[in-house]
Amino acid sequence: MGFHTYDVGNADALDDPSRFRFLSVEELLSLFDPHGTIADLGSGTGFYTDEIAPHAETVYAVDVQPAMHDRYRQKGVSENVDLVTAGIDDLPFEDGALTGAFSTMTFHEFVSEAALTELARVVAPGGTVGIADWSRNGAGTEGPPTSERYSLADARQAFTENGFTIGYTDERYETFVLGAQRTDS
Repeated sequence: MGFHTYDVGNADALDDPSRFRFLSVEELLSLFDPHGTIADLGSGTGFYTDEIAPHAETVYAVDVQPAMHDRYRQKGVSENVDLVTAGIDDLPFEDGALTGAFSTMTFHEFVSEAALTELARVVAPGGTVGIADWSRNGAGTEGPPTSERYSLADARQAFTENGFTIGYTDERYETFVLGAQRTDS
C-alpha cells in the first residue's frame, strides 16, 4: 500500500451527512479530549473539523491537498480553525504543541512510520488521539478497496510502537475506531 489522497473531484461526498452513520460526532468526541489545541489529520473539506471546532481552543485542519482547503474556504471556516497544508509525516508544529488530534477515514491515506513518529512528536505527553477508519477486515461494500485499508490490529501496533497507550478500540462491519493517549516521554 502506498500513499494516496482522496480525489478532490469527489469532494462533495465528504460533506454528505450520511457519513455520520459510520462515526457520530458524539463517538468521535469520546475518542480524544477535544479541548485545547487540536489537529484534524486529513481534514478534507472540514466536515468533522466543523463539528469539533466548538469544543476546542484551536483546530488545525491539516490536509496535504491545497484544493481541499479551497473547498473548505468556500463553505466558510470557523474563526478558531487554521488551515495547514502539510503531510502528516512533516507537521509544522513544535514538539508537544498539540493537546490532541483526530483522523476520520484518512488513517489509511497517511499511515507510515514517519507519520506516526511525527504524530508522537507533536502531541504532548498525556495528549489524546482519536482515529476512525475503514477496516481491512470490513466487507468492502463502502469506502476504499480493502487492499488499501489497515486492520485495527495494525493501527494498535503502529500507535503502541510509537509511544501511545491504547484506551479504547472497536471494530465494526466496515470501520474501526481507536482512542489513544501519548505516553509521557
